[in-house]
Amino acid sequence: MSAWAQTADTAGAVLLFLGAAVSLLGAIGMLRLPDVLSRGHAATNPQALGMLLVLGGVALRLRTGIDLGTLGLIGFFQLLTGPVAAHLVARVAYRTGYVGREGLVFDDLDRELSRRPSGGDTAFPGGTGR
Repeated sequence: MSAWAQTADTAGAVLLFLGAAVSLLGAIGMLRLPDVLSRGHAATNPQALGMLLVLGGVALRLRTGIDLGTLGLIGFFQLLTGPVAAHLVARVAYRTGYVGREGLVFDDLDRELSRRPSGGDTAFPGGTGR
């Protein structure tokens, strides 16, 4: 084994360990944090960094073109969908009352919701709200 391969394998192992540790901290944050918004933060930010570190470690270990392309697509789609899902969960939690509005520093959504007509939710056809 060449010196480059040995160095890449060692760096890959270090990145795998660091990615697993960051993801573990994110999972612990999801268990320990008090509300939905804080848990959403712990679910997305450390998990995205941990996933990128793990993918970087795997890329250094595998080192073939098709594997690197696959890992790149995995990273792209994970980074694209993770924050969107967390945003939707936080918005649903806000609308259903699971978020304590008194703890929010700035609340743009309250002004948007208070301007709506009282006939129902306009997001659903017919204004039935369900």
